[in-house]
Amino acid sequence: MEPSSNPHAAFLVEDSALIRENLILAMAEVADTQVVACAESEAEASTWLRQHPHDWQLAVIDMFLKEGTGLGVLRSCHDRGPRQRAVVLTNYADVDIRAQCLALGADAVFDKSTELDAFLDFCGAASA
Repeated sequence: MEPSSNPHAAFLVEDSALIRENLILAMAEVADTQVVACAESEAEASTWLRQHPHDWQLAVIDMFLKEGTGLGVLRSCHDRGPRQRAVVLTNYADVDIRAQCLALGADAVFDKSTELDAFLDFCGAASA
């Protein structure tokens, strides 16, 4: 698949600098998705989402953050547009976490350690 001239805009909520850097590169190279902003905490993410309601098509949210959780960030995505997607990418994708995230409106939940390829496929499909 050739990259489009207009990459998908993503908002990345991840508190690990190393994981952020790796995800930004992988999302750009594999999924034609450009990270336009990052946040490390629930409050920072929620504020950015309120201030930039139309500046993203994909929110990628870690579950456990520097302060707060991804559940609160998902609540902040509740009023998103029909073409905006919110996904959770976490090391804690057990049955209960998946159910909570989906109940709060997540479009998908992926485990960082075992489902990274599926996550990148989702990103690529969302940007197509």
